[in-house]
Amino acid sequence: MMRKKVMELLQNATKLNQIIQIHALMIKTSLDGNIFVLAKLLRRLFACSSTNDLPYARSVFDEIPSPDTFIWNTMIRAYLNSQKPLESMSLFFQMRIQECIPVDSFSFSLVIQASGRLKNPGNGRKLHSQLLKMGFGSDLFVETALVEMYAKFGNIEIARKILDEMGNPDLVPYNVLLAEYVRVGEIKLAHDLFDRMPERDLVSWNTLIHGYASLGDVGAAKKLFDRTSERDLVSWSSMIAAYAKTRQSNEALRLFHEMQLTNILPDKVTMVSVLSACGDLGALGMGKMVHEYIERNGIEVDVKLGTSLVDMYAKCGDIDNSLKVFNGMNNRDVFAWSAMIMGLANHGHGELALDHFSKMISEDIKPNDITFIGVLSACSHIGLVDKGWTYFTSMEEVYGVSPKIEHYGCMVDVLGRAGRLQDARELIKSMPFAPDAIVWRALLGACRIYKNVEIAEESTVNLLELEPHEDGNYVLLSNIYSQAKEWDKVVNVRRMMKNINIQKVPGSSSIEVDNAVHEFVAGDKSHPDSEKILRMLGEITDRLRHAGYTPLTASVLQDFDEKERENSLAHHSEKIAIAFGLISTAPGSDIRIVKNLRVCDDCHIAIELISRIYNRRIIVRDRNRFHHFVNGSCSCKDYW
Repeated sequence: MMRKKVMELLQNATKLNQIIQIHALMIKTSLDGNIFVLAKLLRRLFACSSTNDLPYARSVFDEIPSPDTFIWNTMIRAYLNSQKPLESMSLFFQMRIQECIPVDSFSFSLVIQASGRLKNPGNGRKLHSQLLKMGFGSDLFVETALVEMYAKFGNIEIARKILDEMGNPDLVPYNVLLAEYVRVGEIKLAHDLFDRMPERDLVSWNTLIHGYASLGDVGAAKKLFDRTSERDLVSWSSMIAAYAKTRQSNEALRLFHEMQLTNILPDKVTMVSVLSACGDLGALGMGKMVHEYIERNGIEVDVKLGTSLVDMYAKCGDIDNSLKVFNGMNNRDVFAWSAMIMGLANHGHGELALDHFSKMISEDIKPNDITFIGVLSACSHIGLVDKGWTYFTSMEEVYGVSPKIEHYGCMVDVLGRAGRLQDARELIKSMPFAPDAIVWRALLGACRIYKNVEIAEESTVNLLELEPHEDGNYVLLSNIYSQAKEWDKVVNVRRMMKNINIQKVPGSSSIEVDNAVHEFVAGDKSHPDSEKILRMLGEITDRLRHAGYTPLTASVLQDFDEKERENSLAHHSEKIAIAFGLISTAPGSDIRIVKNLRVCDDCHIAIELISRIYNRRIIVRDRNRFHHFVNGSCSCKDYW
């Protein structure tokens, strides 16, 4: 009777403390020597506990006087499932030297999987030889494990040969090899195998969808996704992640809405992709709704999801909520700290970013290369040249992080912002690799601020070799010539653009209103509220002129007359987005804009004035950074 009662208690146990109490009852009633009850105890332990609780299970196992093959296999599998293949292997060899304890096909299937995960071909081949001698070579479980093991060793041909020679394989070995093809990036082999499979299940479809998605081939992934008759959480999450990673963020959010209509509940993995899409679009309202959904549905906010929330809020211009989430996280790794430091730096809070770096180091978190991009950007924004150099040199000397081209670009920006153009130039010459366009553009941007035509020309020559068709480079150089009143050179730049047929990259600006993202291009008249927007633009232009604004018509490189240039500037995409924001949001509320390019000089001046005239805080995220326009001034201090 007691044995039956204990077995029922174990079956219904769902928490570790309950199982420990049942174990105490077993000891008290002498059932701790019953192999069947002990086996049940171990199985429930593994079902209800985490990897950290394995030592308790092992202590139970070690107290069993003569564990049978089933119990040995149960313990070996527990280590394997807990990502501890070395312990699985060790326990298998201990089992082999026990008297009267025979290994079976399941024992070999487990140790073969462990060998594959350890990537130990020599040991794997020995085990393969042993199992063949013992007559397990044609066992389905063993053959499936061998397919996986050889694939993990990189011996795809052997894995495929074993599968082809299997007498009557079921779906599992096919799916195992399919997954391994995907893991090593052999997507063509994976698709060929998929097409030849005698049958397919949802795992097969999901594996191939994930394979194409992970390689960035969203079109192929979507075709498979549309063909599936059944979809689960993995199907939807893989597809949403594919769109988010390729910055097709509107599609990612559309698919997320579709998923919600199917009543499939998203998990942490899904939410990370959705938040990434929100951050990319600057869709703060949608991001907040997703955050509320996470809290409402009790989805655990682990380090990765917490970091995604920090990053989303920062990219959507809400640095206060970004800090709030970060400060509420129980565990923070280097990625969480780096996201927060980058966010603060991009919003112009340099001192606070550096404070967070100091706290991170004090908590023994080792910084990575992304951390230092944030740190050096912070130094640039607040003009800390000497401190910037100290951080830059400490990267390799103190933290073992080799500076990449991005870090050199940040240092060029630090020096350029401080007016040390010659030092920035020398740093570029001393770089251990060829400078890229970002580095030269940082120097050219500094030349614009400090009106240095000579270094600007040198920078442009190098820049145009790397990006001969990037219109922004010509615009920057033209503006520098305009500032220096070298009008003949301005004309030459325009002629150069015309001769090599430079196509201007269309500027676009988006704004989120009532959880819908509205995107505008320069001169846009396609919006349903276009008439109202144009009227508001007219009002803005009149009020700007009364406030003393003069359009920077010299920055327009097209061959227009003066009136056409003024009209072109007045209808830049960010101004249209702001006009829409003014007619669509409550007076006094913030307006958030996302611009795909750098905000032009004319728009920057105009938006500073608009923020004062309409008493609005206007937050603009452009290609370089965030601009917080408040009461006529910008957080970038007119350097961006």
